Amino acid sequence: MNREKTEQAVYEDSIGCTCDSAFADMAATKKRFHKLDGVQGYHLIQSFAEGEVTPELAHLIGLELAEELLKGRFEAVITTHLNTAHYHNHIVFNSVSMEDGRKYHSNAKSYYEEVRKISDALCVKYGLSVIPENGGRGQSYAEWQAERNGRPTWRTAIRMDIREAVQESFTWRQFLAQMEQRGYVWKLDQKYPALKAPGMERFVRLKSLGKNYTETAIQEWILKPKKLGHTRQGNMEWNQKQGRKADAPRKKLTGLQALYYSYLYQMGVLKKRPPRPSYLVREDIRRLDQRIEQMEFLRKHGITTREQLMHFRTPREEQILSLLKERRRLYRKQPDSPRIDGITDQLKKLRKEVKMSRQIEKNSLEMEERMRQAERQKEQENNPKWGKGEIGWQKEMEKK
Repeated sequence: MNREKTEQAVYEDSIGCTCDSAFADMAATKKRFHKLDGVQGYHLIQSFAEGEVTPELAHLIGLELAEELLKGRFEAVITTHLNTAHYHNHIVFNSVSMEDGRKYHSNAKSYYEEVRKISDALCVKYGLSVIPENGGRGQSYAEWQAERNGRPTWRTAIRMDIREAVQESFTWRQFLAQMEQRGYVWKLDQKYPALKAPGMERFVRLKSLGKNYTETAIQEWILKPKKLGHTRQGNMEWNQKQGRKADAPRKKLTGLQALYYSYLYQMGVLKKRPPRPSYLVREDIRRLDQRIEQMEFLRKHGITTREQLMHFRTPREEQILSLLKERRRLYRKQPDSPRIDGITDQLKKLRKEVKMSRQIEKNSLEMEERMRQAERQKEQENNPKWGKGEIGWQKEMEKK
C-alpha cells in the first residue's frame, strides 16, 4: 500500500481486516490460536499482459482470486499496482485461519491445482491470456518471461553441464557418471529420467529441459562424432545473444570490479573459462544480465569499494528527499506545474542509481561467500595447501 513506491494510484481492499490495521489484526489471530512460529504469511503476485486489462478489472480479478482461494478463512490485503506496464495484483494473507486457527499449507500441488488454476480460470472468464504450460507443468512467471526473452535461467546451467558431459561420454552410462561427478543425483526408476542439481531440493525431468534434452535425444547426441571446442561454442552462443561482449578488461581491476570479473569467469561465461566451473557460482547464471549490468555500473562510476558505494549513494538519497518535498509543495500549490514531470524524471533516475548501489552492496557480499564456498569445495576435492591458489580479488577485498 506504499503510494510513494508506486507513484500512481493503488487500488486497496481487504478481507477479514481493515487495510490500516491489517498487520495488527493478523498478529492478533496468531496470538489467539497460539501459533506465532513458522511461516507468518504468504504473498502472491498476479500479473497481466501489457495493455490487456484496465486497473478496475485487474483489481476485480485480484479480489475474486483471494475470495475463491481463501474462502473467507484468512485475513488478506489485496492491492493493484499500476507503476509498471504490466498491471499486477499483490495479495498478502495470514498463514493462520481466523476461523479455526488452522494453517495454510503451500506446496507445488496447492500452487498448480489451486492458486494457478483459479487465476487462469478467472483470466479465461474475462477473456484474458494465460501463460501456456510447459510439458504438462506450468512455469513461474519470472522463468517463463526470462526464457521468452532469451535470458538464461537456472535451467541454463543444467543444460550447459549436460552439453559438457555429452562431449566427454561415449555411452549412456558414461554420461550418467559424468553428471554425477558434477554433483548431480539421478532418479532412473521411473518412466522419465530425472536429475537433481547440486543445491536444489527437487528433481527435474530431462524432457522438461527441452526436446533436445530427452533421454533419446541425449543418447543420439552421445553417438555423434565429437567436435573440438563444441562445449565452449555452445556456452558462448547465449552469451552473444545478450548483445554484450564479455572479454577480459584492458586494465587491471581491483576491489569490487575484480570481484565481479572473477565471478563472471567462474560462471564460465567469458571466452577464457576455468577448467571446471563451480556449480555454486554457475547456479547463479539466471542473474547473468544483472551481474553484467552491475559490473558496467561499477566501471562507469569508477567504484571499487563499498565505502565508495556509500559515498555515491548518500548525496543521491538526500537529493531524493529534497525533490520529494518540492514535489509535494507543487502538488498542493501548483498542481499543473510542468516542473512536477521534471522532478518525477529526476526521481526515477536517482532511485535507479540508489537501488543499483544497494543491490551491488548486498550481491557482492553474496558473491564473495559463493566464491569462498567454491574455493573450499575445490580444496576439499583436490586437497592442496590453502592459499596456494588464492584469487586476486580476495586479497584486494581484505585490504579494503
